[in-house]
Formats: sequence, C-alpha cells, structure tokens
Amino acid sequence: MKRQTDRAVNLAELLSQTARRLPADLALVCGEVRWSWQDLEKAVGSLAAELRRRGVRAGDCVLVHSPNHVEFVQAMFAVWRIGAVLAPTNSRLSPAEVAVIAGVCRPVAVLCHRDLAEHAEAVRAGHPLPAGTLWIGAGTDTADAVAALPPGSVDNTPVSVDDACWYFFTSGTSGAPKAAVLTHNQMGFVVTNQLADLLPGTTHQDVSLVVAPLSHGAGVHLLPQVARGAATVLTASGRLDGAEVWQLVERERVTNMFTVPTILKLLVEHPAVDRHDHSSLRHVIYAGAPMYRADQRRARQALGDVLVQYYGLAEVTGNITVLRPDEHDRTGPDGVEFTTCGSPRTGMQISVQDEHGSALGAGVQGEICVAGPAVFAGYLDNDAANDAAFRDGWFRTGDLGLFDEQGYLYITGRSSDMYISGGSNIHPRDIEEKLLHHPAIAEVAVLGMPHPLWGEVGTAVCVARPDSQVSADELRHWLGPRLSRYKIPRHFLLWDELPKSGYGKIVKRTIRARLEAQGWPPAEETS
Repeated sequence: MKRQTDRAVNLAELLSQTARRLPADLALVCGEVRWSWQDLEKAVGSLAAELRRRGVRAGDCVLVHSPNHVEFVQAMFAVWRIGAVLAPTNSRLSPAEVAVIAGVCRPVAVLCHRDLAEHAEAVRAGHPLPAGTLWIGAGTDTADAVAALPPGSVDNTPVSVDDACWYFFTSGTSGAPKAAVLTHNQMGFVVTNQLADLLPGTTHQDVSLVVAPLSHGAGVHLLPQVARGAATVLTASGRLDGAEVWQLVERERVTNMFTVPTILKLLVEHPAVDRHDHSSLRHVIYAGAPMYRADQRRARQALGDVLVQYYGLAEVTGNITVLRPDEHDRTGPDGVEFTTCGSPRTGMQISVQDEHGSALGAGVQGEICVAGPAVFAGYLDNDAANDAAFRDGWFRTGDLGLFDEQGYLYITGRSSDMYISGGSNIHPRDIEEKLLHHPAIAEVAVLGMPHPLWGEVGTAVCVARPDSQVSADELRHWLGPRLSRYKIPRHFLLWDELPKSGYGKIVKRTIRARLEAQGWPPAEETS
C-alpha cells in the first residue's frame, strides 16, 4: 500500500490540546509561582514568537542551560513549537563542558539561566549564535529576559516522522558526550508507553514532583503529565533538599515523581520522610542505574508498594523494561541474587545476544540488545558511533544481562565494568550487592585496577553509614562465606563520598582517575 504522508505530531501539540481542554487547571508550581495551562500556553507562544523573530527556523538547534525552572519548561515547548531542536544541558556542568556539547550540536541560540552567564559566554566564544542569548530567571528588568518578552502567538510547526525534536546527550560517565537524536514521532510513542506501563490511570487530578534535572529523564517524565493535564511541581530551592521534597509531597498531594536510585536512597533515609504525609504517592519511578536490593527494601518500607522501576538508556529514551510495584519481591533464577529490572515494555523487544549477534536462551548471560519505536534515530553526525551501536537492526546497549524463563530481565553488569583478574572474568554488580547488605555500608563501587601479576584486581571503594565504623579486614572477612574467593576484592578503601554525575550516577571513571592520581598501585602490603 502506498504511503500517503509522513507527517508526525509536533510534541508541542501535547500542551496545546491540554490548554484548550483544561485552561484554568494548575499546570506548573514553583514556590509562589502557580501557572495554569493557559498561562503556560501563552508563555510558550511569547517565547516561540521571539525565537522566530530572531531567525530560528525548523531544524535549528537551541541550547538550554538552566537548573529546573518554570521558564525551562516554557523553553522546551517554545523550541518544539517552531520546529527547532531542543538541546538541554545539565546545569551542574562546567562552562568548558557545555562548550564541548555546543560543538556537537551547533546551536543558533542559547537560553541560559542568569546565574550561569559564564556558560553562555563559553558557548558564544566558539559559536556565532546568530539568534543570540535569552535569559531564564532574569525577571522583567533585564535585557533579553524570557520573562520580559511581549505577548506573541505561533502555531505548532508541522513536522515529519524523521524530524528531530531533542538532542539527548549521553550522561558522559564513560567518555565524551554524544547527542542521541530523538524525533517527534518517537517521543509520541514514548509518552503513550509511559502512560500505559509506568503511570497507568494518570489524569488531570494527578500531581508530579520533579526532583531530578529536566535536562534528562525528568524532562521526558514531564511529557505524559502535560498530555494528561497533571500538574508539575518544581522545588523552589533548586537543589535536592529532603525536607523540602517531603513538605511539597504533603502540601501539594503529590501522586508521582521520577528519580534515580541514589536520589531515592537519600530521600527515604532523610528524617523528614517520617514527619510528613506521603500517602498520596501512587508511583515513585526510579531509573538511570541499577538499584541494589537493600536500598529497594528500605524504600519500600518507608513508602509502601509504590516503586516502579524502569531500565533504559538515553538512546532508547528509557523504554526497555518495567518492574511494577507488585513485582518487586520477584526472585531470580539459581545463581542470580540481585533483583530483576522487569519485563519488556509494551511495543518493545529485547534480545540477549552473544558476541556474534546470536540470541541466547534463558539463564545465559549476554549483551542486552533492543528494537522498537523508542530506539533513537542515531547519534548526531557520528557515523563511527552509529556503526558500533547497531547490529542487524538491534541497538546494542553495552549492558550485560540474562532472562529468566518468564521473560524477566536481570542486568548482571556493564560490559565496560567487567575486569579480568588472573584470567577470570569478574562482574562488580554481585560484589556490590553483597557489600551493601553489610549494616555499616551506605554506598559502594567495585572496579578493576591494574596489577603487575594478576592483570587487574578488585578494588572496593566504600562509604560508611553515619556513625558507623568498619575496617577493610572486617569487610574482607564478611564477604568470605558469601563470595567465591577469587571474586573478593583485593583492596577495600573507605571514602567520605563517591563522585556522581549531574544525574546522580556513581562515576567509576572518576574514581579510577582519582586512584591513579593518588599513586596507584599502592604498596602490596596495604589494603
């Protein structure tokens, strides 16, 4: 049958439809600011008109650098409305890092928070920015302030199925950032899938709290809220404050929020969790990294059965698996002691493959590969990365895992995390899970470090719980009956904290660099 059209739906249509249906309902909350859907629609129209007046055209890239802010949300939809491509960057990045990202996506304009002017200057130093800079959070008395723009109106620009809407930057925990190209059509599927698999029953009566950067997964999580007319609440402090979060959950009757395991762990261990009513919560969604069983258990004890896990990467827009609240007690097959990340998302397919691309059966570890409508269109201007990322139409995640007989997936590690000690392949995930069951350990990262005899040796970098003390020898002896001897790390180090990315992930690359800077390897007799 001949195809008649390749037209897709502009993501900005999500807002337009909700603003028509629920104009007076609450859309955004941040401190004293309370915007209705009509307010947001008008603000988006004003910024879209200004960007178009400055010459931004369909397909152009607009870089947005700001912490979470109502004007960040305004910027997202304004960029999409005119058919341009959103390139949001994490506000915790340095000016030099943002300049590197700008070199990848080549923006024609920058929307930057007024407190981060040096980032905009770093971008401008290397790029002409013909459409200039606009300032987020600058009030109405500042030149080129978003808040000071005159009223304006722009229709949603028609888009096709292959048109990009978002340059989603990889989190950069293992190398230079790459821009995953997300399209309007792909994101329409993702929004529908999230509502079906992660947020069933969401309506305009729901309220979502943002506790992670809108530049990444939290920005994707925002879209189904807009589609259903559910209000979104931003923290006024602009930082992770457990007392503020739980106060907002109680005050605004928050029903869902998206977070990552490290942030969820901090929130449920904050004393404010017991001082405020959080019974309104129905879906606490976490993703971005594996969550250890011990941390899952504590979160469920604090919040009840509201946890929803998903597994995904930027390149698949988080759309690989889902683990629903009633599935968190599921046990793995023999030999697998950590929890499942769930079953395939609706409309997606997962294949665990060997190094030649052949599918493996249940219980056999291999590389997790994915196909389906949520898979990105490829990396921006990076043919080498695209060639490495795809095989026979499958996107290769680089993660290792296995299926059980019922089709639930278990992530056993990252292929790049595996190390070889004395000829044996060792995956850190199992070691980390067991160390976190020690009552004195709050966080841990295990990695292989160079050794002149064994090639690599395991090194466990641990953070103790407050008011707890533990020694390397104690941890070594504690692991003795729980692990094969060759898997027990040779070195145990106790640090005050572990380095994390702007999205809350533990960054092993930074740990490795710090150890090397300290003069690795240590003397053989030290642990």
